Amino acid sequence: MNESAFSSAAASKEPTRGRKKDKSLPDKRERILRAAIKVFARKGFYATRVSEIAKAAGVADGTIYLYFKNKDDVLIRIFEDRLTKLLDYLQKETADILGVEARLRRIIELQLGLLEGQRDLAEVITVNLRQSSRLLKQYAAPLFNQYLEFIASIFAKGQDEGVIRKDVHPFVLARSLWGALDGIALTWALGDAQPGSLNRASTQIASLFLDGSRAPSSR
Repeated sequence: MNESAFSSAAASKEPTRGRKKDKSLPDKRERILRAAIKVFARKGFYATRVSEIAKAAGVADGTIYLYFKNKDDVLIRIFEDRLTKLLDYLQKETADILGVEARLRRIIELQLGLLEGQRDLAEVITVNLRQSSRLLKQYAAPLFNQYLEFIASIFAKGQDEGVIRKDVHPFVLARSLWGALDGIALTWALGDAQPGSLNRASTQIASLFLDGSRAPSSR
């Protein structure tokens, strides 16, 4: 799966202001987001200027403000667009998989696998977004909770079926899984990433996590 898997789930509407609709605007918004990912990863969120994003995207400085309120808004939209696309993708790709453990294993493989070859995006999501707790709390939390609810619902189903241990709350399991995947992505983004390393890690994380969450009677 290439970078299109993380492309915007829905393009924003053009600000008309009396002008005819420009069909290139949704593409331009995505181009700005992709440029911002590269600049944020290279310079860091706080050191980046809006003019640098505009230059990397090949647009005028003022064009940025047709789509985003400010630099903070650009970072939040990167997270929202990509996490929305990830959640939709995980739901569709695993909907027909039978068995809770098989579904969880596939989610782990897909989530880490999508970041292979997208080191800049991994760094922006795992590093740059952490730099502002205000942004995380105010904007990222609602969408992040949707992701947790999706994962927790799978663990809850496994508990009902007797394959997942019941002494741990489903949301604790979901947060723990996110934390493990986020930690792997963080060290991969900041370290000397090797081709295929995330795919290999996904297999190991899946085995480790599922062995720890499996109900004693089903081990």
